Amino acid sequence: MKSYTTLIKGARLVVETCFAVKEGDAVLVICDEDHRREAEAVAGVAVSVGAYPVVADVSHHVSAALASMKVPMEPARNLAAAMEASDVIIITTNLEWANRFAHVNPVAASVKKGAKIGSVEEGMADWDLSKAEIDETVARAERLMAALEGVEWVRVTNPAGTDVKVCIKDRPPLKVVPIKGAGEMMGPVPLWGEVAYAAVEDKTEGVIVVDGIMLGVGVFGSLSEPIKWVIKDGRAVEISGGVEAERLKAVVAGSDENANVVAEFAMGTSTKSPSGSASEKGLLGTIHFALGDNSHCYPGGQSHSALHLDGCLRNISLEAEGRMLIKDGALVI
Repeated sequence: MKSYTTLIKGARLVVETCFAVKEGDAVLVICDEDHRREAEAVAGVAVSVGAYPVVADVSHHVSAALASMKVPMEPARNLAAAMEASDVIIITTNLEWANRFAHVNPVAASVKKGAKIGSVEEGMADWDLSKAEIDETVARAERLMAALEGVEWVRVTNPAGTDVKVCIKDRPPLKVVPIKGAGEMMGPVPLWGEVAYAAVEDKTEGVIVVDGIMLGVGVFGSLSEPIKWVIKDGRAVEISGGVEAERLKAVVAGSDENANVVAEFAMGTSTKSPSGSASEKGLLGTIHFALGDNSHCYPGGQSHSALHLDGCLRNISLEAEGRMLIKDGALVI
């Protein structure tokens, strides 16, 4: 069992650096059974800076939602009310659940009211991370955002067989980095970094081969076999591969009419996000696409869906209208 002594350094990084919790802040810590001690460490640090934390255990919702994609992600109204009344919301749960929870209405409402909100990645007792490395993750995100300003089309390729064109015309970027500001969209801390866009919903064309992690298929690490999406007019019209591809097909087919829309295009900017985990989506050299919803989080997003399922691509190359930004997983700008 992790002791509070080993957790305290990581908890201080979360509370004091990533969220900059201050005296008087109303802090809501949402946890599950497996991350209760991390939650208590975070709450203890919050108290030490003069904040007022409350810990809410959502273990039953986490276990149910991970067991079935049909379980709604929207929280109970008492938790939703607590979120909207909080200055800071820190989520210490299974990270796949937290990534899906980012797309519920109370998150958007809390952000609109100016809350700081984010989830905590695994390994709090073992993070080897400096403030300088966090700053580098942020800087890389800002470089990519600057390079994509005014760009209409990007092309993504990788050795697994991806070759897809994505339209981001008039879609502002969403910067998801470890330093959380008031009213900024939820994302993981402290290892993660990404720049995300709402893909123009009817424009994506080509082939996407997910060869990293994939949400919604019951696998919490790397896929055993890549999953191929054939994209036409912005929708995944074919999904193929092995057993996990069949699971994804079933989840999408069992949801709503927009569950197969290519909704998100996003680039990792961190060198610390561990590959083969839910944090992989924040790793430099990866790109992830999501099927389903982009209306809750992404500026300009028009796809409304009960699902938001991310698939991660490794060793990618990214070209923006003739300019190479990432080559074989390395940032070249």
